[in-house]
Amino acid sequence: MSGPRTGWRRALPSWRTMLGTVLLFLLLVIGALCAGYLLVDIPPANSAAKAQSNVYLYSDGSELARDGEVNRQNVRLSQIPKKVQQAVLAAEDRDFYTESAVDPAAMVRAAWNTVTGKGKQSGSTITQQYVKNYYLGQEQTLTRKAKEFFIAIKLDREVSKDNILLGYLNSSYYGRNAYGIQAAAQAYYGRNSEQLTTAQGAYLAALLNAPSAYDVAAHPANKARVLGRWNYVLDGMVKQKWLTPAERAAMRFPVPRAAKASPGLSGQRGYLVEAVKDYLRDHRILDEDTLRTGGYRITTTISKRRQNAFVKAVHTRLMDRLDDSRPADRNVRAGGASIDPHNGRVVALYGGIDYAKQYVNGATRSDYQVGSTFKPIVFASAVEHRSTTQDGADITPQTVYDGTNKRMTVSHGHSTGFAPANEDDRSYGPITVTEATDKSVNAVYAQMGIDVGPAKVKATAVALGIPADTPGLASSQGAISLGTATPSVLDMAQAYATLAQHGSLRPYTLVDKVTHSDEEVELPERERTAALTREAADTTTSILRGVVEGGTGTAAQGAGRPAAGKTGTAEDDKAAWFAGYTPDLATVVAVLGQNPDSAAQEPLYGAAGLSRVNGGDFPAEIWADYTAAALSGRPVRDFSLHLQAGAEASPSPDPSDSTSASPDDSDSPTPGPSGSATRPAPTTGAPTPPAPTPPSPTFPTWTPPTTAPTPDFPTTGPGGDGLDRGLRSRWWF
Repeated sequence: MSGPRTGWRRALPSWRTMLGTVLLFLLLVIGALCAGYLLVDIPPANSAAKAQSNVYLYSDGSELARDGEVNRQNVRLSQIPKKVQQAVLAAEDRDFYTESAVDPAAMVRAAWNTVTGKGKQSGSTITQQYVKNYYLGQEQTLTRKAKEFFIAIKLDREVSKDNILLGYLNSSYYGRNAYGIQAAAQAYYGRNSEQLTTAQGAYLAALLNAPSAYDVAAHPANKARVLGRWNYVLDGMVKQKWLTPAERAAMRFPVPRAAKASPGLSGQRGYLVEAVKDYLRDHRILDEDTLRTGGYRITTTISKRRQNAFVKAVHTRLMDRLDDSRPADRNVRAGGASIDPHNGRVVALYGGIDYAKQYVNGATRSDYQVGSTFKPIVFASAVEHRSTTQDGADITPQTVYDGTNKRMTVSHGHSTGFAPANEDDRSYGPITVTEATDKSVNAVYAQMGIDVGPAKVKATAVALGIPADTPGLASSQGAISLGTATPSVLDMAQAYATLAQHGSLRPYTLVDKVTHSDEEVELPERERTAALTREAADTTTSILRGVVEGGTGTAAQGAGRPAAGKTGTAEDDKAAWFAGYTPDLATVVAVLGQNPDSAAQEPLYGAAGLSRVNGGDFPAEIWADYTAAALSGRPVRDFSLHLQAGAEASPSPDPSDSTSASPDDSDSPTPGPSGSATRPAPTTGAPTPPAPTPPSPTFPTWTPPTTAPTPDFPTTGPGGDGLDRGLRSRWWF
């Protein structure tokens, strides 16, 4: 007979107590499950199945557009090929026919991943997804998840698996305002669901995961991601033995046709609505499922007056000059974005001629090289990091580099193997950074990029607001300096707005307010950060003023205000850019070449009757017209600049040396192991050394010239833009 428990044994509960606790817990769980099952009924179809409209407003409160018109046509399961059904199962729920209606383990795993920051995951079976789509809403609450759980169990007991799958296929959203497999088949391939191939079915199944992101026609830059998801679906079919390896190997990606917009989203409305939706989704304000339920009033930052001014400028300067009889004119597209640098509000976007005719948004697509509009970022990085030339001289606007055509760049005294050509193979000899920026000299900026370091250049670009995952942003050697990256027009507007605001970054926004049933949705904070020192940003502005006043961007003088900017042209003339700003507005304009049939990028040779389209042509003219109209009635303000030491004006090299020198000229610079040039003393003196502590510069009141000065180099036709074409047919990254 054991005696009374003493010490630590007394502190522990007896086995009877523990067993009783466990049994009580189990009884409570079972009771809750039984109660839930008895109390939760299968409800009628939800409002999302009859989706409401969302209302989008201009910044002044006037209506911009409405969306939410449902495109759905139910079909029978026999009208959906078996392989297409299996593709959906491979994408969403491979054990659908053998598992129960719910998967508690997957739900717990998904909840844990969401809580630990690995991304939102539903953990739902197809049955649960169907319940959410058709019977409930998209809100992420425990109450909704509990109802979904019990309704799914009841539905699985009362409805066959085939009918649940059919309901799912007929109620799911596939993007392009298409609800259900039949509407999706028409929207993406112009055919009925029974005519879908396995490859096409696999693509539609891939869309279910993220319809907007995986629409390759709307987001060409996402093609690799789309292909990855499509391959995942097909590989899953092989794993489940629904497809043989030989059949899988023969599959080719079925490119969907161009989208046709809802009539209510024609013109610029569709571009604006889709850009706002992307912003809401990307910033986790409202996800795609929630938006589809409708009933939201979304006040955008878009100014109706400025938006109309942008459209008018593009049409007057470019679109009205196109002629259907010229084949090249069929390829012309345009994109534009304008940001108020003081607050980061996007006040205007130009997406294309008409959303119903050209579905891809020219303002937000990220698949065209920016060319020489990237060069200011290289210089800003040089000032920010106090970079020096190979022989130790500080890089300032007055630093002299060797502008000889195809000059081999060097790093630490050794050749890099990188020797880009200048525009039209022109040599400039010794030339200051300011003049090299005016004339967009590739040889100078290629060497400068190496002097600064590609990693630092990329870091500066990201700090200014260009996404870190932008294609081409990690180009090796000096290629990054010549604009091989492909940020969107909106991304570049963000970067230039940061320069305009003296290096202070305020992340852009497209949304002022979101409400639902008179309740306001919380918007994320957009804290201002220091991307660059004011010295680096303002010194960059100072050299970009020269581009407008006497360089490749003189057409921008038409704005009638002090302005800074840079022209740019993509490889093979497939895009022409002008990026510029005043103290009150930063705007980027791009003219893009795209084949309307194949969607492939095309050169702009011959477009609008020009042999070539440069950034100083249509883009700068559009920029000037728009900026003048957008700032009409506002006081004319000049820049207030704090420059780096040594940035003040100093004697320029003799024109005979800097504009026509060739590698064989006797007075060409003698490059040492550095990338900068030591100019011959007998010809012209070196730039005046900087004062140790120069005073902050002051600028006289700016008066716009009555006529643009005539530069001593071509700004139209074959010349004037940098990467422009120096890289064409010589090398490619």
